[in-house]
Amino acid sequence: MKFPESWLRQHVKTTATRDELAATLTAIGLEVEEMTVLGDALDGVVVARIVECAKHPEADKLQVCQVDAGNGSILQIVCGAPNARPGLLAPLATIGTQVGDLTIKAAKLRGVESNGMLCSAKELGLDTDASGLLELPADAPVGVPLADYLGLPDASIELKLTPNRADCFGVRGIAFDVAAATGAEVEPLDAMPVPAAHDATLPVELHADADAPRFVGRELQGVDAMVATPAWMAERLRRSGVRPVSFLVDVTQYVMLELGQPMHAYDRDLLKGPLGVRHARDGESLALLNGDEATLDPQFLVITDAGRVVGLAGIMGGDDTKVSSATRNIFLEAAHFAPSAIIGRSRKLGLHTDAAHRFERGVDPELPRIAIERATRLVVEIAGGAPGPVIEAVLPQHLPRPQAIRLRRARLARVLGTQVADAEVSRILNALGLAVEATAEGWSVTPPARRFDLAIEEDLIEEIARIHGYDAIPATLPGGATRLVSPSETCSSEHDARRQLVARDYLEAINYAFVDADLLAKWGLADGGVALANPLSAELGVMRTRLLPGLVAALGRNAARQQTRVRLFELGKTFAASDDAPVETRRIAAVACGDATGEQWGAGARKLDFHDLKGDLDSLAALSGAVLEYRASVQPFAHPGRCADVLRDGACIGWIGQLHPRLQQALDVDAEVFGFEVALDALLARPVPRARALSKFPSVRRDLAFVVPESVAWDAMRATAGQAAGPALRELRLFDRYAGRGVETGFKSLAMALILQDETRTLTDRDVEAVVAGVVTALEQHHGATIRR
Repeated sequence: MKFPESWLRQHVKTTATRDELAATLTAIGLEVEEMTVLGDALDGVVVARIVECAKHPEADKLQVCQVDAGNGSILQIVCGAPNARPGLLAPLATIGTQVGDLTIKAAKLRGVESNGMLCSAKELGLDTDASGLLELPADAPVGVPLADYLGLPDASIELKLTPNRADCFGVRGIAFDVAAATGAEVEPLDAMPVPAAHDATLPVELHADADAPRFVGRELQGVDAMVATPAWMAERLRRSGVRPVSFLVDVTQYVMLELGQPMHAYDRDLLKGPLGVRHARDGESLALLNGDEATLDPQFLVITDAGRVVGLAGIMGGDDTKVSSATRNIFLEAAHFAPSAIIGRSRKLGLHTDAAHRFERGVDPELPRIAIERATRLVVEIAGGAPGPVIEAVLPQHLPRPQAIRLRRARLARVLGTQVADAEVSRILNALGLAVEATAEGWSVTPPARRFDLAIEEDLIEEIARIHGYDAIPATLPGGATRLVSPSETCSSEHDARRQLVARDYLEAINYAFVDADLLAKWGLADGGVALANPLSAELGVMRTRLLPGLVAALGRNAARQQTRVRLFELGKTFAASDDAPVETRRIAAVACGDATGEQWGAGARKLDFHDLKGDLDSLAALSGAVLEYRASVQPFAHPGRCADVLRDGACIGWIGQLHPRLQQALDVDAEVFGFEVALDALLARPVPRARALSKFPSVRRDLAFVVPESVAWDAMRATAGQAAGPALRELRLFDRYAGRGVETGFKSLAMALILQDETRTLTDRDVEAVVAGVVTALEQHHGATIRR
């Protein structure tokens, strides 16, 4: 947000010096990124009028100008500006004036005397425009010091605002913070309703529900579109980084910068009515004010006139209905659009507009009528015209309503570590424009509609802290005994999980907990997403529902930089919406692509496959002694037939497999990507370790090979064999799988080892044979297994 110091001081009468004001703004969280002093050395620069211009006899690009400086004499000045012409009013630096590093002297230029210098805005340090002379309004008084006429010296202040302070995208919003911090008062705003002079209206229809719950407009007839923008308005715009265009355009920009409410002016004679707000239809297009042709889809909100699209809501108006020098009747519009309906839309079109920047962060829903009245008064006073009645279409059920927040005196003191006097708390909150009511425990505070960033008690405590002053809060070291927390025996350490994956050649990644909603949509994981109220950007607008999208994006960035073998893992939280607060879940995920092992001479290269990732996951499970099961899975982001749900004790705790080729193509990742993601707590949970005496009797091993149909899973056979073997079974190992010659097509051979042992005696051959017979019978009955001969 950029604005002139003088404009801020018009809204809040503070006695703070310029440097004190800048320091105060930074101290209260409105960081001053840059402050440029304007016109502090313009002694000797006056308003002058060019009377005559003639071509320089010795130079094609120079003119010899006769200039009236207001002192009764005509000065001859040689000028090379392309816009120098008779009748133009421009700044004149008289002889002896210091302009930058140059002292103006009488001189001869190519043999022609010159007694001063006509100046551009850049030469005077007022702007970056060096294309020609600084053109002053036709009513500028000749001979008056330029500094007096332009209200100089001044300073252009640029703030670096955090996303939650959308109310400070208007000078008046900043004024409330400055008033609270300096003990000053915010001046009343001249926005009294302007009475209607006729009854002409234009009906408005709202068809976007919560995305566009308010639309305010007003028709003004007989406006002089040719009137020049007043110097005071043009200078405030220029010092705010906005180039003046024409009065009817400039007035909407002026009101937006002052109040924070974007506006638009239509040529009323080019509208048919009724106006409407709805979502765009696929394939609709609009010629924008900047000359671009925008192709739209239902994600965009549009302003319509009798069905045709005439504006891109919250972003930019259309070229077909813009005001021009021929405009005589205008229609002013100020509306409220939900941030979620605007965020990211302008970037899809390669645009960045001041209106979109504000609507993306949130605009006070009560501002549209105030902005219409403010703009109406300015238009009528400067360009004339007869205003009609204000029309308003509103869906009150979709407008945000501020809720009272409890602020407890004890909580305030506990969080800040110091006592703030009740009178000071009330003063700060009232100065910020909040409605305050004293209660037995503290205060009941209702924020204004513009402060939608205030929702909980901690928000109010932050307001007290930053206005009271962080320097006024004593710095104390924490006291009291330190409580040491011993690790739980019922859960393996997450540090062990990290070390395990690092030992298996993975690198740890740390990604943002918020992602692009479009990315989650590509994965089919958008359901249950938690949208941020004030995202840092459109690409970081939703809390992640899984770790894999962020990890694969990181893998893709590495792969795009010639990294052919990438292995990453992450421990973090995922978030899912619920009826109350969002549900947080700790998860662990890993992704990999490329060869199974690094390049080496001792073994040939082999591409990574499902079983490599399964081995890595099983090694993690071994930390807690867990035995994982894998069952065929169907996920929108997974490769069919190459993925599985991960189960522990019959409960699904995650997923493992290969990404779907279509998803990899959409993510612009060329390599085959494998990954897994499981709930961390469920994976690392373990029973309390218990000591047990080792059997002093020998174990017995029996190897069995079974032929079973390909559809029979080893997990199912293991469960059946374990139940049939009974308590004598100590371990069951699968040590061979064979399919091919000697085995019927559609079948496979699985070879397993039964490790049997008893704690009280040595097992006899009869005992062992009984166990083996029971296993063989159970596998035959339940899985159609036959002993391989």
